[in-house]
Amino acid sequence: MSLFPHRHLQSSTQNPNPSLLPALGWKRRSGQFRRSSWVWPILAVLTWGMVLLSGIPAIAQFDSLPVSPVPQALRQEIRGVWMTLNDMDVMQDRQRTQEAMGQLSSLHFNTIYPVIWNSGYVMYSSPLAQQMGIQPFQYRGSDGHDILQDVVNQAHRQGLLVIPWFEFGFMTPETSELAMAHPDWLTQKRDGSQTSVGPAGEVAWLNPFHPEVQQFITKLVLEVMEQYDIDGIQFDDNMSLPREFGYDRYTVELYKKETKKTPPANPADEAWVKWRADKITAFMTQLNQAVKGKKPQAIFSVSPNYYDHAYKFHLQDWLNWVRKGIVDELVMQVYRSDLQSFAAKLSRPEVQETQQKIPTAIGILAGLRNKPVAIQQIQSQVWAAQQAGLGVSFFYYETLWDQSPDPLTDRLAGFQALFPNPATRIAGSVTN
Repeated sequence: MSLFPHRHLQSSTQNPNPSLLPALGWKRRSGQFRRSSWVWPILAVLTWGMVLLSGIPAIAQFDSLPVSPVPQALRQEIRGVWMTLNDMDVMQDRQRTQEAMGQLSSLHFNTIYPVIWNSGYVMYSSPLAQQMGIQPFQYRGSDGHDILQDVVNQAHRQGLLVIPWFEFGFMTPETSELAMAHPDWLTQKRDGSQTSVGPAGEVAWLNPFHPEVQQFITKLVLEVMEQYDIDGIQFDDNMSLPREFGYDRYTVELYKKETKKTPPANPADEAWVKWRADKITAFMTQLNQAVKGKKPQAIFSVSPNYYDHAYKFHLQDWLNWVRKGIVDELVMQVYRSDLQSFAAKLSRPEVQETQQKIPTAIGILAGLRNKPVAIQQIQSQVWAAQQAGLGVSFFYYETLWDQSPDPLTDRLAGFQALFPNPATRIAGSVTN
């Protein structure tokens, strides 16, 4: 993701009126109100009635946005949500996991993307990680159960697809056990420095051109495919490399061998950018083949930034991946508060081309702990995406309603209005 909520420690939300919550099926647990599982069908009726009375803006206001006709076979509308490290307190508790999956199903979501790779560590029981001495953040729940296994089971019971999210991609903190154990796996800038600073803080980057790095990533992905009955795997904007990197000894020698030239001093040099982007594309092609070899119906999902940024600044040529047929669904991140700026990204030619080939959605920011987003903004962006024939996925679960500037009832009413009818997805039913 472009944003990493576990880095934000302060909450900035308004609490809903506590006197209303017990009547709506919420119970106080550990100082916080939690929902009872029976309440969602009742809330569905109550909140829809509130929508009709509240005068929420109609979809008609987006009639001026471009509408791309999408082939009927591709109209499996993605309605997803990412589950981050901030949501681990939900995922590690069986009862709360069950309630969460029931909530999402009742509100007609159909896909979840639980995090399994972050900061150089795994969030599941990984023999490979243990063998390499990489301790997991947490893969056991409050009663010792396998967190990912329980999430998969509970989600599938509710008809939700589960596509684990390989969040950090090639990115890892410089102080992670992985980086310290394999310093030769890290790439560097031309000045020899090995880190960049972004929303995740200061991080290093695994060299995507190094065969041992490629083997490690591939083994992790296949391990998850083997151990869990998941519906696919997702890679986001960090399955890439900032263009300033690639000046490590291994990559320089490989470039010299293949081009008979020295890498240019300018990291934005077109040929140098293309050479590195093509190398990442070649690896993603191999990774796709490995995933499909393990489970042919698995969804190979990609969630990048918009194309100009992804290719020019992160060597991520995702449009080429789509054209090569190695992507089964695409969720493009557009985390913007201005509706006009947001909508402009939806009508880009590469988006229209992609949605003619595979299910395509837009990643929408539902909020951060220190940056809550109002339901009105969320609604306007979802309706803009729907008007353009696109699905949506929200970043991230906790901010759907628990971290919100809106009263709880308004928040629920808002989400109920977004998806009044179910949209079933079937893993592997759309092929390139």
